[in-house]
Amino acid sequence: MAYDFDLFVIGAGSGGVRAARLAALSGAKVGVAEAYRPGGTCVIRGCVPKKYMVYASEYGRSLEAMKGYGWRVEGATHDHRAFMENLHREIDRLSGIYARNLKNAGAKLFDERAEFVDPHTLKLSPSGQTVTAEKILIAVGGTPSLPEEGEGWEHAITSDDIFLMEDLPEKVVIVGGGYIAVEFAGILSGLGVETCLVYRQKTVLRGFDDDVRTHVHEELKRKGVKVVTNAVPTNIEKTDSGLKLTLSNGEHLECATLMAATGRTPATKQLGLDKAGVETKADGAVKVDEYSRTNVPHIFAVGDVTDRIALTPVAIREGQAFAQTEFMDMDTTFDHELVPHAVFCQPPAGVVGLSEADAREKYRKVDIYKANFRPMKDMLTGDEERVLMKIVVRAEDNVVVGVHIVGPDAAEIIQGVAIAVKMGATKADFDRTCALHPSLAEELVTMREKWKPPELASAS
Repeated sequence: MAYDFDLFVIGAGSGGVRAARLAALSGAKVGVAEAYRPGGTCVIRGCVPKKYMVYASEYGRSLEAMKGYGWRVEGATHDHRAFMENLHREIDRLSGIYARNLKNAGAKLFDERAEFVDPHTLKLSPSGQTVTAEKILIAVGGTPSLPEEGEGWEHAITSDDIFLMEDLPEKVVIVGGGYIAVEFAGILSGLGVETCLVYRQKTVLRGFDDDVRTHVHEELKRKGVKVVTNAVPTNIEKTDSGLKLTLSNGEHLECATLMAATGRTPATKQLGLDKAGVETKADGAVKVDEYSRTNVPHIFAVGDVTDRIALTPVAIREGQAFAQTEFMDMDTTFDHELVPHAVFCQPPAGVVGLSEADAREKYRKVDIYKANFRPMKDMLTGDEERVLMKIVVRAEDNVVVGVHIVGPDAAEIIQGVAIAVKMGATKADFDRTCALHPSLAEELVTMREKWKPPELASAS
């Protein structure tokens, strides 16, 4: 059978675009459908605009710190509308680059939504056009989800909406304790918004190392964020002045804006996957094997829609591996082990490898090295912010299996450290690496004493 395309990609985000470009450059006839704008979550409503908002927030916090270095800035104000205009101008530029790169590679971009009609056929909306493809790649990412429990969530915004705000609210409540909730609590607080974070657990950032969680949690509070834990909203009411929240602990909160940051779900509801016979998990994520292949041999999926590791670089590498295997005669899979992560809270956190708890469960015997100190930059500012650095070592062979950093430039540092951890470096390799002074990162190669719990340290 003759198909319209050798490959059709649903979604022009980071993973889909990488796969489409490489396949097209290999000589394949490629089509791509994007229902919103080329660039996907990361470029349009995720990593990129969020990082610019982090920068904006940090500039505000720097005004006070500058005094320690002799600078005086009087009457400084934040013009949020001007900032957002600049931000969206950059997002438009990046989205245009994604579209041009697809065109230059020879792929055809459809500004439409695609839905399966059968395993090889897709219907495009709103045009109603149908296209057929020998192979199909699903790369539609995920969407913010609202809690199912509680009443009144229709009054809440999500992270998608916050990038469209022309004016900042006077007071915001953020519900959640993961990446997005913690990052936006720091962003909005730094921009001068009275901010409250409500989280159902005791400490933010579930899944991270306990020391990282505690450090970030305490820094949120120290920077002025009100943190309410072990509670969730049970009722949200619209009032003349904003919103009124009733929490499960009996507390009442009022705010101008409520932001739900309680997770994301794979965007598969309107894809018609049942018509193609593609199997999904309970949350809608597409089931795939190590080659990103679904249960239907010619249909693949990469990125957040598979709910493996929801990070842009992972989606890109998955898309690249798919294209290399299917169109470039290069059998390739992506190794999902030891992927570095960053949380752009303030200060940011950067991690790679296992937490202490996970390492103890997996290996039983581990050695821990920790440092907690004020960064040099703050010695003249009076800021009490502290840096956490932690190395987790497998005791049996001295291999570093986890590195955790909370502090200025943590994301930049962890990227380099991740190379060493991925290569299987030992603590001895770290120790014989010469320190770069003065820097935060030098602490990673100067820690010599194994950490002991307080009760053991006092006993010895």
